[in-house]
Amino acid sequence: MMVKQTYAPTMTDTMVEVFKTDVQNIDQSVKLIRKLRQYIPGIEINFDLEDCDRVLRIEGEHVPVPRVIKLMNNNGYFCELL
Repeated sequence: MMVKQTYAPTMTDTMVEVFKTDVQNIDQSVKLIRKLRQYIPGIEINFDLEDCDRVLRIEGEHVPVPRVIKLMNNNGYFCELL
């Protein structure tokens, strides 16, 4: 008798949110990443400054969109959900 076993990896619920920003350079993005990680722990963050929308991408179990936008605005940057 043959027993077949299938492996089903467990998946965590991960959100990905993408924002349009007006961040212009790496120095600005590094400072903002630090601030975002401080206020929203457990997230992955990156900027694509070569994209025309200066994309901010955040991935995590929960991405509090209003909080991200408020933090960006309070630091002098435009930010809207794409």
